Amino acid sequence: MAIDADGLADLTGANMGGDLGERMGLEMLEASSERVVGRMPVEGNTQPYGLLHGGASCVLAETLGSVGSMIHAGEGRVAMGIEINATHHRSATRGHITGVAEAVHLGRTLATWDITITDDQGRRVCTSRLTCLMRDA
Repeated sequence: MAIDADGLADLTGANMGGDLGERMGLEMLEASSERVVGRMPVEGNTQPYGLLHGGASCVLAETLGSVGSMIHAGEGRVAMGIEINATHHRSATRGHITGVAEAVHLGRTLATWDITITDDQGRRVCTSRLTCLMRDA
């Protein structure tokens, strides 16, 4: 199942990542039960040295995988991240980072995602893996 442009508008703000997602400037570009793409600015999401904060990459990764899991789970069910890991490959200091979450496993109770985060030049910034639990609301 894919979400059209009108449906993507519903996945912003509180539905996208709660207040945190809104504060971080998360933006959805594509969403389906097997692939989710989103981006966020580096500016405002940095550590004291001016580099993208590693936690910001994790927020982007978890949000993308959680959105895909919610789509897969379907109406009347909820999805929540239960495990995330991340390897930070390089720093980013400006522009945007873009995350692409691809489903590895889509079961009834668990969904696992590989998330690749790149900078504006297409260089890999972070690789993450997320597992979400899905259950009835």
